[in-house]
Amino acid sequence: MALNAEQLDILLVDDEQDIRDVLEVALADEGHVVFTAENGQQALAVFQEKHPAIVITDIKMPVMDGIELLQRIKRDAPDTEVIMITGHGDMDLAVKSLKHQATDFITKPINVEALDIALQRTQERIIMRRKLQDYTTHLEALIREKTELQDHLSSLGLMIGSISHGIKGLLTGLDGGMYLLEKGLKNQDTQCLEEGWQTVKLLVERIRKLVMDILFYAKKRDLNWERVDLSNFAEELARIMENRLDQTGIAFERKFSGLPASCTIDPGYLHAALMNLFENAIDACQRSATPHECIITFGVALDDANIIFTVSDSGVGMDAQTQEKLFTLFFSSKGRKGTGLGLFITKNIVEQHGGTISVSSAPGRGSRFTIKLPIRPDVEP
Repeated sequence: MALNAEQLDILLVDDEQDIRDVLEVALADEGHVVFTAENGQQALAVFQEKHPAIVITDIKMPVMDGIELLQRIKRDAPDTEVIMITGHGDMDLAVKSLKHQATDFITKPINVEALDIALQRTQERIIMRRKLQDYTTHLEALIREKTELQDHLSSLGLMIGSISHGIKGLLTGLDGGMYLLEKGLKNQDTQCLEEGWQTVKLLVERIRKLVMDILFYAKKRDLNWERVDLSNFAEELARIMENRLDQTGIAFERKFSGLPASCTIDPGYLHAALMNLFENAIDACQRSATPHECIITFGVALDDANIIFTVSDSGVGMDAQTQEKLFTLFFSSKGRKGTGLGLFITKNIVEQHGGTISVSSAPGRGSRFTIKLPIRPDVEP
């Protein structure tokens, strides 16, 4: 035989020892792995153990004939190719086997060239089926990518609509701050200069945060795990929060207790997540009837398995319906002032760390956000 296709596992089934021996040698010479059986029942046991790609079987055999073997193989493994061996007087059985999805049949006495042709056809079917499966898999992947792209573009359209009013408001406020600066410089008015500068600083920080949120949403990356000093990390955040509250009249309190010497986190991402909660707390306080009586509390503590971060405020609070939607993409309780990105991104960052985030709030009674991150002893690869 002169097979040029790939070498495959073949199960050879015939009740005549001489035929098995001759065909086994011929097939093995072509590099195929050959298993043999003398009847259908024995062949079925070998098939279930070895799962060959091709079965060559005689039709007339004791115990279990070739037709029954064909039917049982096709029932359990429809893609298996089965070539039937039949005598010249058994053509009706050969035709019957084709109706039961046999790949081909050859007649006794077996001509090696005829077997060669049957095997080549069979191998071509196997190759074509694999190509079809690969094509189908590739097509399914393309459809998934197209669907994801459509979803992403739809989300992008929603995001643009969601943030457009926010950007317009920020730019308007920035124009106001620049006007105060120009007026202060022109009139040598120190108070006007200071007011304009504080306005510009505040709005530039808000624009920076908005851009970072958009970038995070546009391309989510894997975490950069680092071993960091948790006390230093918490203190740095607290100082930023205190500076941010300067001249707002909102009080700030820190509560740190039982902190480990170090922890494994992505400090950049976790910083962004906590600052989102902090900005949310500022907004809640500023929308309250008495913002100058509000207080924001930043807490970091430890339990048996988690590092616990809390950001609490005594601002306007939220009803149950708002809390249910709070971490949903593009949902904002701030009307046109919000983009609906910040808390959604925070939730994603926390979940990337393997943690959880929850909120407890009531109208007029403030809000408390709690992040729990599992303690990781080592830096992950």
